[in-house]
Amino acid sequence: MAQSTAPERAVKETLPAARRSRWLGTRGPRRVVWLSALVAACTVLAQWVVMTPPLYFDPYYVWLGARDWPDVPLAAWPFNEVPHQVTRIGLVLPARLVQEVLGAGQASYFVIAAAGGCLFFVGCYLVVRSLFGDVAGVAAALLLLVHPFFTLTNPFGHEITWSMGVMLPDMPGAGLFAFGMAALIVASRRAGRVQTRWLLAAGVLLGSSFLVREFLAFLFLAIPAYLALLRIPWRKNVIVGAPMVAVLAANLIHNAVVWGDPLAGLLSAAEHGGQSRDYVTRDLALRSFLRAMHDWHPLGTIFTVALALTAVGWLVTRDRRLALCLVWFLMLAVPLTVLSGVLDPNDISLRAWLPRYWFAVFPPLLAGGFGSVALMARRLPAGFVARFRVRTVVAPLLAVALGGTYVVAAVRAVPDLPRDTAWSELRVWLKGPGRDVRLICADRRLAQTLTFYTRSVWGDPVWRGEVKDFRHDLGSVPPEAQVGPMLYTRWRGQESQIGGGWRPDPNAGWRLMWRSSDGVLQMWNPPPAEH
Repeated sequence: MAQSTAPERAVKETLPAARRSRWLGTRGPRRVVWLSALVAACTVLAQWVVMTPPLYFDPYYVWLGARDWPDVPLAAWPFNEVPHQVTRIGLVLPARLVQEVLGAGQASYFVIAAAGGCLFFVGCYLVVRSLFGDVAGVAAALLLLVHPFFTLTNPFGHEITWSMGVMLPDMPGAGLFAFGMAALIVASRRAGRVQTRWLLAAGVLLGSSFLVREFLAFLFLAIPAYLALLRIPWRKNVIVGAPMVAVLAANLIHNAVVWGDPLAGLLSAAEHGGQSRDYVTRDLALRSFLRAMHDWHPLGTIFTVALALTAVGWLVTRDRRLALCLVWFLMLAVPLTVLSGVLDPNDISLRAWLPRYWFAVFPPLLAGGFGSVALMARRLPAGFVARFRVRTVVAPLLAVALGGTYVVAAVRAVPDLPRDTAWSELRVWLKGPGRDVRLICADRRLAQTLTFYTRSVWGDPVWRGEVKDFRHDLGSVPPEAQVGPMLYTRWRGQESQIGGGWRPDPNAGWRLMWRSSDGVLQMWNPPPAEH
């Protein structure tokens, strides 16, 4: 009998026997495509349900950078404050392409944010299913879709993190890396030219993730370990590394042409950081992962539980798939923790106590959690399984009960989210009764979001007045910001209030001109000028 090849042995060792034919059969790829499309459709639907308005500061500056590329002056305001955001060409260039096709309006912003979400959730599905099957993959993606880390993103309500529906690098970067890891896993089950093509695809995807989120490069250091755990020959590291080097070279050339310095992106990322606004100690920095998972919402606990299950599952089963998940997690967790204040609490490079910094390790954590439960369940004695009908009754009932409880808890807050209802109503008002208003004053955060709603969803102007902004963190509203109608909100998220809590006072002569149906936004006319 002929001896099995390495890829064939990898298939036998990493897949349950009952599922090998599904992987190697002709229906597998078609099923993966359809389930990936289902996850992507659910992502777009979830983003539409949440409908976070285009947000200010970092997402807004990325938007401006995409609009102005290649004329993005890194030394001029506002880009000098966040050059690390606009040098991420993996986000900026696709955003510019979408703006060219759909116009510089809210529709383009939605498409860019939705594409980032699709990359992340579909990438999670592909990683988990490539390790432990379709059921675990779909369950992992849907678990993330409704998790508060991805739904409570609107600072006009109660936000936990900026993620789904926001044009930031965390989700697309983590998604591209997950796609690359899924390609590596599939490559371990192929041979010859087919394997080579999968390894090249993995290299392109992994390298591209760096163009979106720089610190994902820490995960590249373990690529030889990933290949070893997947039993891909050592020499194949060259095949994975070659397209990654090509992606990096293209990035350096772009930076040299556009910004005059091939290292512009790396320098802007390296220089990002300093004294944090938050209270930081070495002990707090060491607990960054636990803080990120527990301090923001109770349901973040599921990721800590998944990590514990992965570790216990590996200790019990010594399964290479669980080892892969642990290596993936540790290769990001260690540098994130160290750079969040362990080295120097007064010089913070990465705020690892924010949940979105950990998105890239959510796929392996969920894969490890689901996989550990499945692998350890198979170790139950056959007599015990048959007697108590574990597989046919107990396990399905337990899964439905836990899943139902989780979904109810996760979705309960969604109906209370304000969406962008107030802003859409403001656009209608500006097209109608407000069209004669020539000046609107607003704090800088509101002013930046307002720019999307002075235009149609496709970017066509609907109001041609002037927006005068002022810093929101001043102790009071400056007099020059009270010369025209003022757009006002009482911030309901974690943002500080305007002018230290200043509010328009009818007793001081302020008159309400307009307010949204949900009370989120108001437009006030200032007192008459004294002569």
